[in-house]
Amino acid sequence: MTLEHIIIGQNAKEKLSYVKQAEVIESKGIKGDRYYYKKGTFNISQVNQNVREISIISYEGLEICNKRIDTKLDFLDLRRNLVIKKFNYEELKDKEFKIGSATFKIVRTCPPCKFLSRLLANDMMTALKYIGGYRATIIKSGIISIGDKLSI
Repeated sequence: MTLEHIIIGQNAKEKLSYVKQAEVIESKGIKGDRYYYKKGTFNISQVNQNVREISIISYEGLEICNKRIDTKLDFLDLRRNLVIKKFNYEELKDKEFKIGSATFKIVRTCPPCKFLSRLLANDMMTALKYIGGYRATIIKSGIISIGDKLSI
């Protein structure tokens, strides 16, 4: 499993961008990202914030998504932070894993939401069904970079 893309955005609903390297902070998120600053969409006080630190999607998921709704979306459109090639949830389930010098743990799935469907004017609930990704907490702060391998 390899980190292919890191995606951040400073404010909710605004355009996201690719970065080559990022600092991730324990219990906060990616420095420079909207959820790090508690500015993400639906990021209200009633929601357990530790599930908003990092979102992950498989690299292969984009192709499936695009086929399902016959479109050409980019990873930026899916609004997930980390894109991982050959992602295998079963290998990571209930385990801590490293990317670069940081340590993470998956806490739940990240199913598609109606907000994304409205934003993209497409049926993202269908497009990302069962492939919407996962949410992870940051167990140990560190630096992550494109090309980093995941290790358990």
